[in-house]
Amino acid sequence: MRKIVFLVLISIQVFSQESWTTVLPTVGTFSSPRVSDLNGDGTKDIIIGAGRLEFQACDSAMVAIDGKDGSLLWRVPASDQIFVSAGLLDINEDGVEDVFLGGRSSELKAINGKTGEVFWAFDTLAYSEGGNKRWFNFYNPQFIHDVDEDGIPDLLISNGGDIWVAPHDPNRTEGRLCIISSKTGDLIADASMPDKHEIYMSVAVDKNEREPLFSKIIYGTGGETTPGGLFVGNLGMVMNGDLSTSVKLADGGEKGFIAPPVWVDLNLDGEKDIVASSVDGRLLAFDGKTYKSLWQMEIANTESYGSMAVGKFNEDNIPDFFVSFAQGVWPNLSWTKQAMVNGVNGEIEYLDSLGYYQTSSPVVVDLTGDGIDEVILSVDYQVLDSLHRKSFFTTLYAVEFTRKEALSMVEGLPGHNVSSTPWVGDLEGDGYLDIVYCHGINQYHTYTFDGLRVNCLKTTFPILKPIKWGAYMGSDYDGVFK
Repeated sequence: MRKIVFLVLISIQVFSQESWTTVLPTVGTFSSPRVSDLNGDGTKDIIIGAGRLEFQACDSAMVAIDGKDGSLLWRVPASDQIFVSAGLLDINEDGVEDVFLGGRSSELKAINGKTGEVFWAFDTLAYSEGGNKRWFNFYNPQFIHDVDEDGIPDLLISNGGDIWVAPHDPNRTEGRLCIISSKTGDLIADASMPDKHEIYMSVAVDKNEREPLFSKIIYGTGGETTPGGLFVGNLGMVMNGDLSTSVKLADGGEKGFIAPPVWVDLNLDGEKDIVASSVDGRLLAFDGKTYKSLWQMEIANTESYGSMAVGKFNEDNIPDFFVSFAQGVWPNLSWTKQAMVNGVNGEIEYLDSLGYYQTSSPVVVDLTGDGIDEVILSVDYQVLDSLHRKSFFTTLYAVEFTRKEALSMVEGLPGHNVSSTPWVGDLEGDGYLDIVYCHGINQYHTYTFDGLRVNCLKTTFPILKPIKWGAYMGSDYDGVFK
């Protein structure tokens, strides 16, 4: 099905070119779209993870969609939900990026980007050490240097999260960081969390090209109901199988750290600093040289599960942040609160409350051409009919910080988005902004896996400068603001 989308933003009406939408029946997603030209037609295609209810196998758990018309390029099955956003790297050197996707039940696969053929699937039995080592969820992969010297960069990835343990039970299997050969799927090295707690956070790497083992890594432990901490270490520690000398930056109190962190230079000293959110509703910034606190922001009575967006949201040259926190205490999370935070001092310069709770992240682009970035975010809302029956709808909002306005960009569609972050960029290289976003299509229930809609909006907004934060964990998918 095709339609024309009308975009109205800041009193300027912008008509999109012809856009497309496609529905994948019987699945849903927690994954965020990533893009690469897989079929060589000059238009980037869309890769996303999907699945059914937890512990249910799915024949379309890893999917590639043609960026021109929304047709299916390939699909790959999995034994459980694939919630990771894809890693992209050409490992067979055919000129097409290959796809790394993972998720629940220790699912992690490398897929030929051109054909959908599975190169390898991580073998948990081979590394179970006679049943003494257990494997759990895999999170977003990061590419590091060529550790096994086969000519291809390798993977750093976190693994953890035992679904079978009751929410407030402190007796949980410790998480770990793993280095895996991107070519073969072999486990090269792994290291357990220094505090022996679980991990749900995707690791972020500040690469040191000259001395790769000194590349810094940020990782966090704990969860919704269990304590944890925020740590900084390096790749050499993972290679040695020992993270005990990592520096603990912050304590999560009775909760932990889940949302992916960011490397970003806040004091313009040439060294990337660290910004991360804690489950208990704080945003924390640390000096990348000394690891001392730069500032801290807190929104009372909220919790944080989604990653932040980074951009230029005011007149100074220091990067700023936009966060979306859930109001309430897990599992009773309802509405959300959004804040724009000044990167210089951590002060809130814009505060809003848009939509029902979800864990998708905002993305950033300068829509108005004034040099100040806008934020685009997914928003869910509900409508009551005359009999007070709920219907759920999802849309996109743009937040413009000069006028401090939040405006709906598209007409609301029936359904609900739980955690899929939009992608913004230029799919076909014509210089105009494209937006890809995904959501469930069930109008009457929120946590559903009975239909996934993928929308591609081709706008007439010209792209006036490079988009640095146009996807989950940034346009380069690595949590580093460059």
